[in-house]
Amino acid sequence: MHLLKHLTATAVVVAALTAGSAGAQIRGITLPPSGDNQVSKVVQYIGPVQVAVKYSSPDVTGPQGEDRRGKIWGGLVPYGLSDLGFGPCKECPWRAGANENTIFTVSHDVKIEGKALAAGSYGLHMIPGKDEWVVIFSKDSTSWGSYTYNPAEDALRVTVKPEKAEYNEWLTFEFTDRDPDHATLALKWEELAVPFNIKVENVNDLYLAQIRQELRSYPGFTSENWRAAARFCLDNKINTAEALTWAETAVNGLRGGQGEVSFNTLMTLADAQEANGKTAEAAASRQKALADPSASVIDIHMYGRTLQLAGKNKEALAIFEMNAKKNPGKWPVELGLARAYSATGDHKKALEHAKLAVKTAPNEGNRKNAEMVLKQIEEAAKKK
Repeated sequence: MHLLKHLTATAVVVAALTAGSAGAQIRGITLPPSGDNQVSKVVQYIGPVQVAVKYSSPDVTGPQGEDRRGKIWGGLVPYGLSDLGFGPCKECPWRAGANENTIFTVSHDVKIEGKALAAGSYGLHMIPGKDEWVVIFSKDSTSWGSYTYNPAEDALRVTVKPEKAEYNEWLTFEFTDRDPDHATLALKWEELAVPFNIKVENVNDLYLAQIRQELRSYPGFTSENWRAAARFCLDNKINTAEALTWAETAVNGLRGGQGEVSFNTLMTLADAQEANGKTAEAAASRQKALADPSASVIDIHMYGRTLQLAGKNKEALAIFEMNAKKNPGKWPVELGLARAYSATGDHKKALEHAKLAVKTAPNEGNRKNAEMVLKQIEEAAKKK
């Protein structure tokens, strides 16, 4: 482990032997890692971007069983740059682990602490400090530790603040915060954490590029994938013109192919038409969707709930009433009517349907939900 100022790891020797005109090479064999510093790897996706860290993991307890707690930072791992006593590097950072390079790999361009880092693999090094650390991403990711580190090969340096952490016997890398477009990666060892932020800009653009490529291959032969592609754009309010083309393809198919006419494809088409200002076409597509044999009682109910959430209570009531005529006695018809009549101020009818919803609920969870709606309607009726 190169944490000391001299080389403690045995180098793997590769020798070329020749016999006559033929050449043979002795390859290294698989042995336990030097210093028993086990190799670890952590992988996290940020959207479609893969981030991975491969490292060798030392522990706080020394090779002879000595307790080094409280002696790691500024001791075993010196603050600042140090001369490791081997190789050309005389002012060396820490390798952020043990043995060979700690390797940071990212599949797409990202930003580290707001600074750009191109896709690729990097040797991850750090310059520890009491109050701040420098995290280094080196273009050299294949060396043994920091003995041959060269600052001219730096791809990026960022400065971060260390933090107090729970005790970690083994050095570990952990993604401590994860969101659709960014994550926080932290080195943790002993009672210290060194976090840095990784951000993927324009993450939806990356999804779109991948979707476009995939639709040109086998996934493009399935109507559901065209619908899902359109739905992704509509849900994120992006790329609405192409979303309309994709929604139309889901219904009609590609030239020479076959689409699928269903509640889901027609509703997606209606949303895409509306997003592109085609209001009349959207209304017609919704009517077709609601009348389609594939439209289930749940499909219609959820569409009514969507209208309610949008504040379109009269339109929602019409949908719930249509659902009751099309699917009499089925769950959750009564619950939908109860909500709809309550929202339009007809508490008498709302109470009637809410009580029926409680009686006809198919399971305990649905019954409790219906009871909650009934209670809300009763309270609203008292205030009237």
